[in-house]
Amino acid sequence: MNKFKILAMFALIFAFICFSYYAYTKRQKQIIIHLGIFTGSNWNVPAGDPYAVVDNAISNFEKTHPNVKIIYVNGIRKQDYAEWLSEQVLKDNEPDVFMVLSDDFNLYSSIGLLQNLDDFINNDTDFSSNAYYKPALDYGKYKFQQYALPFESVPTLMFVNKTLLEHEGIPIPNNNWTWQDFLDICRAVTKDTNNDGQIDQFGCYDYTWQQAAISNNLQLFKEDGTFSHFADNKMKETLQFMIELRQINHGCIVTAKDFDMGKVAFRPFTFAEYQTYKPYPWRIKKYSSFEWDCIKMPAGPSGTNISQLDTLLIGISSRSKQKTLAWEFLKKLCYDSETQKLLLSNSQGVPVIKSVVESDEAGQDLMRDAPGDEKMNISTISNVMETAISPPKFKKYSLSMLIADNEIKKIIDGTIPLNNALNKVQKKVNDFLQN
Repeated sequence: MNKFKILAMFALIFAFICFSYYAYTKRQKQIIIHLGIFTGSNWNVPAGDPYAVVDNAISNFEKTHPNVKIIYVNGIRKQDYAEWLSEQVLKDNEPDVFMVLSDDFNLYSSIGLLQNLDDFINNDTDFSSNAYYKPALDYGKYKFQQYALPFESVPTLMFVNKTLLEHEGIPIPNNNWTWQDFLDICRAVTKDTNNDGQIDQFGCYDYTWQQAAISNNLQLFKEDGTFSHFADNKMKETLQFMIELRQINHGCIVTAKDFDMGKVAFRPFTFAEYQTYKPYPWRIKKYSSFEWDCIKMPAGPSGTNISQLDTLLIGISSRSKQKTLAWEFLKKLCYDSETQKLLLSNSQGVPVIKSVVESDEAGQDLMRDAPGDEKMNISTISNVMETAISPPKFKKYSLSMLIADNEIKKIIDGTIPLNNALNKVQKKVNDFLQN
């Protein structure tokens, strides 16, 4: 073997050793951030590519952090996600950053699973809480401290059967309509249209006392969750209204099928449902027999045209060993404008950053192929997001509402007379809260 070949062989060996060492040290320095997400829509509507927004955020983050790798488990369905996450928690193996379902947030915050984000927020000069719609940001607070950031939200709106109202000669209500307007229209449209002795056209379907209470400016619980206000006069107004609304149907049970067939004037809808069923082909598949619009919820005598906001949260594990990087990635998901803009075309929810929603791009995307008269313009959406109500955040909230709901439904359907009933409901709920 000549000298040249020997030198070439040693050069190759040296290059191989250098490359192997470089690859080894790179692997040694690489940091893994585990992400917990589920597939499909959080809002129980058909979804397109469930990972498009997250994958884009991961790609952009890894480009600016070449030593970081974000990984997640693919294919976890929303209905299985809570169980999967609980299993990881029990194994001390929960993701560094993970989506938090609304039903689980109070529990995770109360047991210390979620990292308190206040120090990150206060010390990060590249972050401003004012960028968010306040109700969406407040959704991630527990005992006045921030434990998660909002990713996307959906407010509740009133779906209006425009075709039915036009047939009855009734104009679509404006966004300042009241309970009295609601009752008047429901009375006018509720009738037997084919003269067979059975009512077959109705005013509303699926409108709840909780929705009415919110629009009557009723705060059902003390903020710390130690006391309830079910005996408040605003609650009495709410139930009197709900009883009157129910009596319009003369005992007939209104169903989802009635609504789908175009036989009902009003139904509360989430914005996600509006987004899903406004374009072709979903509009044709779901509601092809009538035209429709969405407006704000009717206001009670003590309230305004507001509704509840539901929000998908993302938080950081309090046991993460990479909290600083986890915070940076959390911002990429929940604060970065480019990521939030992608929600406009890849999700049925509303971005939580105000500047994104109020942009021209949002106006074009959110209103594309809208039904009816496109009453849901950007200013309306932004106003609904700004004034929406987030549910209370205390550990016993869900069970307290379940107790109250069981009793209040008996009042509305006439099983229990309204007189003094709310004092009993309040006492029953308070006993539960204080024990």
